[in-house]
Amino acid sequence: MTTYGIIGSGSFGTAMANIIAENANVLLYTRRAEVCENINKNHTNKGRKVHQRVQASTDLQEVCERCELIFPLVPSADLRNVMRQASDFLKPHHILIHGIKGLQVHLPNGEPWDGQQAIRSEYVQTMTRVILDETVVLRVGCLSGPNLAMELEDKQPAATVVASHFDEVIKKGQLALKSDRFRVYRSHDLLGVELSGVLKNIMAIAAGMLHGKGYGENAKAMLITRGLGEMVRLGKALGSETNAFFGLAGIGDLIATCSSNLSRNFMVGYKVAQGKTLEQVLADMTEVAEGLNTIKLGRAIGNYYHLDIPIVRGLYQILYEGADIDQSMQNLMHHPTDIDVDYLPTVKG
Repeated sequence: MTTYGIIGSGSFGTAMANIIAENANVLLYTRRAEVCENINKNHTNKGRKVHQRVQASTDLQEVCERCELIFPLVPSADLRNVMRQASDFLKPHHILIHGIKGLQVHLPNGEPWDGQQAIRSEYVQTMTRVILDETVVLRVGCLSGPNLAMELEDKQPAATVVASHFDEVIKKGQLALKSDRFRVYRSHDLLGVELSGVLKNIMAIAAGMLHGKGYGENAKAMLITRGLGEMVRLGKALGSETNAFFGLAGIGDLIATCSSNLSRNFMVGYKVAQGKTLEQVLADMTEVAEGLNTIKLGRAIGNYYHLDIPIVRGLYQILYEGADIDQSMQNLMHHPTDIDVDYLPTVKG
């Protein structure tokens, strides 16, 4: 039986391992010896059941040597270091399909980014770009969609998108992930799918804040639709087309994470709105909320290209400058833009 690799033993990595194990053997890489032992001896991870066909390993070389298709599912801040560790073992024949919803800043000459200075698109790297830069792997793809880990673990129906420039990557991804409860769609718009999944995390944090403040469904619907426009503007600035933003990886994932307390990003916003400081929220978290870094990046990109992104700017002010959530909502209500759909090209009938 084929063996597929997963790098990362967090909630999403474990959920994906269980789905893939319905079709094949899975070798799951974790840095933590206790997690490895618990999976191999007890078939559990953080209290959740792990499929019998999932084997854990703390040896990255073993995963690379035994698996041609590997799914990196680690936090975005860790990916470059993990790829550097794996680079001696990864070969051009490998296929990597990541499911990481984050971006990195890579300034010239290794200069550090202070989190505030404006950034142009060539200094912003997707996770695909990180993999290509740090390894000799040529065939790369992205997995993205409304895939809340807890619901996947509970075997609830869901769908995702595998995007790549290579048909072979898409087909092998679909083969590994196929399931009666997990529908896998395909796309060649790798950048669009990747950015859609990244940028929606910003709006999930905003939705959590609205919920925490007691705002209703009308306000959330306004946030989702206006937030989608800001996602499209940021995506265009980073070189993306718009179609993917209106698919599963975009509006599909946006709806899911703006409506569920299973979303880490949603819960960050909710807890801040309930009166906790960002430092207190982060101290209580065991996994990364990628949207926090994306808010900083979105604001920096918007500053460079002079984009109309009031939600992103308001979130930055709330989280990092101490602005009041209710006042920020009032600012959004009085924003001068009054055109409904102002982020798509006009189609003449």
